[in-house]
Amino acid sequence: MNSTIILTLTISLILFIFISSSLHDTQPNIQVSFNIVIPQNHTISNETKIISTISLSPSPSPQPPLPQPPPEEQPVITAPPPRTIRKKTSVEKLEESLARARGAIREAAPTRNITSEKEESFVPSGPVYRHPEAFHRSHIEMMKTFKIWTYKEGDLPIFHEGPLNNIYGIEGRFILEMEGEMMSHVDTSRFRAKNPDEAHVFFLPFSVSKMVQFLYRPLVSYSRGPLYRVVLDYVNVVAKRYPYWNRSRGADHFMVSCHDWAPEVSDADPELLKNLIRGLCNANISEGFRPNVDVSIPEINIPVGQLGPPDLGVRPSRRQTLAFFAGGAHGHIRRVLFEHWKDKDDEVRVYERLPKNIPYFKLLGESKFCLCPSGYEVASPRIVEAIRAECIPVIISDNYALPFSDVLDWSQFSISVSVEKIPEIKTILKGVSARKYLRLLRGVRSVKRHFTINRPSEPYDLLHMVIHSIWLRRLNFRLPVDISSS
Repeated sequence: MNSTIILTLTISLILFIFISSSLHDTQPNIQVSFNIVIPQNHTISNETKIISTISLSPSPSPQPPLPQPPPEEQPVITAPPPRTIRKKTSVEKLEESLARARGAIREAAPTRNITSEKEESFVPSGPVYRHPEAFHRSHIEMMKTFKIWTYKEGDLPIFHEGPLNNIYGIEGRFILEMEGEMMSHVDTSRFRAKNPDEAHVFFLPFSVSKMVQFLYRPLVSYSRGPLYRVVLDYVNVVAKRYPYWNRSRGADHFMVSCHDWAPEVSDADPELLKNLIRGLCNANISEGFRPNVDVSIPEINIPVGQLGPPDLGVRPSRRQTLAFFAGGAHGHIRRVLFEHWKDKDDEVRVYERLPKNIPYFKLLGESKFCLCPSGYEVASPRIVEAIRAECIPVIISDNYALPFSDVLDWSQFSISVSVEKIPEIKTILKGVSARKYLRLLRGVRSVKRHFTINRPSEPYDLLHMVIHSIWLRRLNFRLPVDISSS
């Protein structure tokens, strides 16, 4: 009986262990403790002895790793590439400076408030100026900004010098202004560029007067061939040596001359020279002068040792002569004038040859009106002589583009008479009221500084006015900006 019970317990224990091992996957971490009592001598008595105690903690079977959520994708932060600062090209710098100047001039044009960064001895105002505020601002911007490069190529005497006296003297005076002091290492021209890349315009420093003087000696022909060849050779040299002519097709290059042949320079190669700014005394619209491109320069007869005609400020009450002219019979306009007025009237005193006992400038100073007829060419030095003498200029001309007309209103200080009206000159001048005469006289006094040469030049004087006219032409166009060039 006892053995049967022991056998039964043994079988039960084996079955229990088998079942437990088969269920461990579903019941992990089951801890079972058994006290197995084995009787001595295979008998079970009241005295028992605990042989062992088995503590079964089944080892967990390998479990597959629990799925982990995928890590969140973090944005990839990359450092920006180093910023490349492109250096502005010389052309961009030039055009930006001109754009600022244009803006300042436009802002000043509609206003009546004339301001300046510094105190100035002269501020243009009054009816003689078309837009005094815009002119004032334009002159200020020119003084701050404008740079001119004079090409160094060419040899004396045709290049880099010109006549300083007589009616062609403006050529030499302008060349002297541009580069004269440079010869003596004293730079007084504020417009002179230190290098060509900073220049807004380029001066071709040849003198047409000197060409005629030296290329046509002895004079055997009036053919313009030698003149053409020298000009074309010079332009081709600077165009091949430097990039400046080709990038603008000559539109930022200029010449200055008062010789009668100067306008014909363009005929050497009309296509090549069509954009060249020509500063001319012979500003005849009917002969190809372009008021929006070319520059009209006053013609001045500069006496030796002086800078211009005398300044005569005779009071109106001492001017007893109504009108005066003395000069040669040059051209058809003067022939018409002589036909009607030469030696025929005590109030309209017209002379072909002035008597030796009558000083020319004294008679200018005693006249209310000074007749200024064109000669062989449209310009006449008598206009400047009249203004300097405070005599109202009476301009008798056809197709003449008057100097500085961009800023000056000539109707406020002169009278224009057509050739057809020459017989009526006395009637016309007698019809000017005392009030209008005084207004014209005030206008003449207002513009006198603009027709005065100083050495060195001064703001608003004649040379500065010529430069200002060139400045205005340069403001009228823009160079193409190629950012790939330096």
